[in-house]
Amino acid sequence: MISSSSEQLKVKVSHLTEGDADFRNQFLSWDLGNLTLTDIGNYLRVKDTILVPIASLEQHGPHLPLYTDTITAVEVSRRVAEHIAVLHSPPIWMGYSPQHMHKPGLGRGTITMRSSTLLAIMYDTARSLIHHGFNRIIFINGHGSNIKVVDPVLRQLRYETGALIGFVKPYMERYTGILKGLMENPPEETPGWHASELETSQDMAWNSDLVRMERASFTKAHIPESLPQSFGKKDGMPDVEFEGYTYFNFPMDHHEFIESGVIGNPLRATKEKGEEAFKRLSEHTARGVLELMNIEVNVHTREFINRV
Repeated sequence: MISSSSEQLKVKVSHLTEGDADFRNQFLSWDLGNLTLTDIGNYLRVKDTILVPIASLEQHGPHLPLYTDTITAVEVSRRVAEHIAVLHSPPIWMGYSPQHMHKPGLGRGTITMRSSTLLAIMYDTARSLIHHGFNRIIFINGHGSNIKVVDPVLRQLRYETGALIGFVKPYMERYTGILKGLMENPPEETPGWHASELETSQDMAWNSDLVRMERASFTKAHIPESLPQSFGKKDGMPDVEFEGYTYFNFPMDHHEFIESGVIGNPLRATKEKGEEAFKRLSEHTARGVLELMNIEVNVHTREFINRV
């Protein structure tokens, strides 16, 4: 299945634009921050799509860096950009992570944005890009909790400008999706969760020197002491189980249901799994973005008037 999807991708890339090889040769990088204004103008004469990686800077237990979620967003964006010759912006590395702060003075390191701050950053980023001539803004999200707060700004951008605004979440929590069969851990060991098998594998693929496996351990989530023990909790979602169902949600901090910061078993992680995960996620996302580049988009409000 993987080779088939790769072949599909190659075929679509080869027909993306006339003279695509010449187009690619104009650019030293697909990272907006590495280019000049001349490069941006040349790009926009041919294409109008840009990816915006967005994630968080938050604790990932004793063995993974705080940058973990942003690694996912940046690496998927980088690979998609290389696959289909589109630009990506530098990452929005801050995210909505109030549950990872813990008590004052404990040195966890998480930097969280209030929801209003994060939405303002996303808005200003997208409006700046639309102002310059980009019509398709695709946020590549690497942090689950951002999903809780982003809908208002995505809608505002669409309604105000007419631009195509997308939000992609290429990672695995409860939803296995395209990564089916890749992780060894069974579901009860939550392979897609916080600092577990998948994230540890991806960080190894990114830079194994940043992963401290001698500190890694298998830990399970539990119901917070503040809730009845007749309730149950298995992962980092805000819902909890009661009588076998998950109708109840509570605002919980991470340390209330997992002291170590690690939800699951990272001990079966490998660099090879991380590389394969990035490959599957980026190729799938690239195919989707290619489809989005084929539809008509009419931006009716481009100037970022309220930029001050």
